[in-house]
Amino acid sequence: MEARKRDDLESEARILCERGDFEGAATVALKAYGAEVYTFLGARHQDRGEQDDVFAQFAEALWKSLPSFAWMSSLRTFVYAVARRTSLYHRREAHRRRQREAPLDGGSVVSRVAAAIRSATTPLERSEVKSRIAELRAELPEEDQELLVLRVDRQLSWLELAEVLRGEDEAPLEGEALKREAARLRKRFQLVKDALRERARREGLIPEDDDR
Repeated sequence: MEARKRDDLESEARILCERGDFEGAATVALKAYGAEVYTFLGARHQDRGEQDDVFAQFAEALWKSLPSFAWMSSLRTFVYAVARRTSLYHRREAHRRRQREAPLDGGSVVSRVAAAIRSATTPLERSEVKSRIAELRAELPEEDQELLVLRVDRQLSWLELAEVLRGEDEAPLEGEALKREAARLRKRFQLVKDALRERARREGLIPEDDDR
């Protein structure tokens, strides 16, 4: 998505939030970032049914979280943070989830947008799974896969990554602490990238002199 269009959508969502129209703001956020978040969740939840469940929960969580969003970061960063927390919550509470949570209202605007995004994203996902590079990435530890997806595929900045990947119980990072965590993630990313590139070279997937 072009930066100008993204800025316009984020401005629209913020105006809707200021008006108290959080369903409208969630709908704008889903239309802007829902497809990429759905693919991100697919990397964390290999089962398609589970991926769909988590995405539906994410859509509801996003809707409910917007009233407390202080706009200290971009909407995109906030969306990914909500998606990651939802994924972690799903895994931790899977055995009790159905008893505790009601499903997202099938008649709501947010629900319909989420369902449309799941349907539209499926063909793209199927083609990506066939790639051997994607298979190699899938063999990495989950935290390394997550870092690659958010940095390479979603192009989040290092500061945005530091915000999205902080622990659930950790306070928001600011100032020098945020910069230090961003630098740590950058070093970790380079190590993961180098290891993945070396494996790809050994399998003949990229030329020996490819330093990308």
